[in-house]
Amino acid sequence: MSKRSFLREFFKANRMVGSMLPSSRFLSKKMLLPIAFEKAKVIIELGPGTGVFTKELLRQMPAQCQLIVIELNDAFYQALQEKLQAPNLHLIHGSAAEISAVLQRLQLPKADFILSSLPLSNFPVALRSAILEEIKRSMHPEGKLIQFQYSRGLKKLYGAHFEKVSIDYTVLNFPPAFIYTCANS
Repeated sequence: MSKRSFLREFFKANRMVGSMLPSSRFLSKKMLLPIAFEKAKVIIELGPGTGVFTKELLRQMPAQCQLIVIELNDAFYQALQEKLQAPNLHLIHGSAAEISAVLQRLQLPKADFILSSLPLSNFPVALRSAILEEIKRSMHPEGKLIQFQYSRGLKKLYGAHFEKVSIDYTVLNFPPAFIYTCANS
């Protein structure tokens, strides 16, 4: 998908697409840093957009690790379907609020890591809370949520759902991004 197409999707659905440009490789590197690939059995990516993180996940994860990618946007989903294929990739056209159902349908255990590019700060409060609870329910007890946002002011939100929340930052992205890593153990 071109930058122009990405921009068109931003203006068409800017409450669901958080940025005018795809994520940078610098943000991708920081998002994947907390992942222990050698231990991961299931990784979930929410809101992959153009697949910047997806491609890197597929490159780094072992063959026995399963990657579930959930995208709601029709254009992004179609583009991902055309350019990404792997035996351990499960591309789902749906909502982040359906993670448990997807895991059950695929007969997979809870996720070790969940990466999210969802612009949660744009979502209504009830939807944001429902998605975070669904993430928590779908994560292995020692799992991690790795979420980027363009605001530092969301630590309280994540802290209401997770016991541990740490924040990293990258200026080498437009706009600069905050990376929240959340866990319960």
